[in-house]
Amino acid sequence: MSRLDGKTAVVSGAARGLGRAFAEALAGAGTHVIAFDIASNMPAVASEIAAATGGRVDGVVADVSQRADCERIVAHAVAAGGGIDVLVNNAGVWRETPVDSDWETALADWDYIMDTNLKGVLMLSRAAIPHMKGRVNANLVNISTYYVLPARSGGTNPPRTDLYAASKWALNGFTDAWAGHLAAHGVRVNALAMGAVDTPMLRNLFADGQLPPDLAAGVMPSSAIAGLLLDLIAEGPSGRTGENIGAWVGSPVELPPRKVPHERITGINIRIEH
Repeated sequence: MSRLDGKTAVVSGAARGLGRAFAEALAGAGTHVIAFDIASNMPAVASEIAAATGGRVDGVVADVSQRADCERIVAHAVAAGGGIDVLVNNAGVWRETPVDSDWETALADWDYIMDTNLKGVLMLSRAAIPHMKGRVNANLVNISTYYVLPARSGGTNPPRTDLYAASKWALNGFTDAWAGHLAAHGVRVNALAMGAVDTPMLRNLFADGQLPPDLAAGVMPSSAIAGLLLDLIAEGPSGRTGENIGAWVGSPVELPPRKVPHERITGINIRIEH
């Protein structure tokens, strides 16, 4: 992985789990990271990451579901680096949403999940994109799920998580449309779509926070997914765009061969300008 000195990155949902791993990996590669989260300990986490990696990390308390916060984060990043080279749309929430829940519950669940998982991605990206255009090897990465990829095992798209699944399927529309539009401006847009990763979100699904032995034996470490992000960036300005890049439990976590146009989210032929 080549160094990313002089680059500026924004990572949402960075106080723990995958977001923290992304911030650590980017900081370790030399990127100035603006890491934000709704968690009040985000500044302390940023200091820990900076001390561990020797990198520069600004920790900001902000809520991706709030427009003013998205605009504040982008302004902070632009002031720090003159623009944005990497945007990682990582912040996400999950809860069970049975399809037969009552109307009030369903609508409250919709707002809770979509405001962060989808509307937050829209607002942060809309604010950031003007400051990514024209940067050399700019990368916008949406964090998705293996639910949107062909299943390799049972348990994909479980029936009691329809809204979470819908929010991640909807990201395909953003990834595809933005990849097609932003190619002319040198911005690559992809998504990481992974299975079970050892994160607090996953552990919170179990009453005692302990993973069942069969799951613990194969779950992917967040550092492996963060490494996948660095490998994706390292492809450079002529690298892939418009793809869901999968990672599955039991398989090596690595970049797959680039997909031919008709196997990407859509079959449009995208050429990056740089």
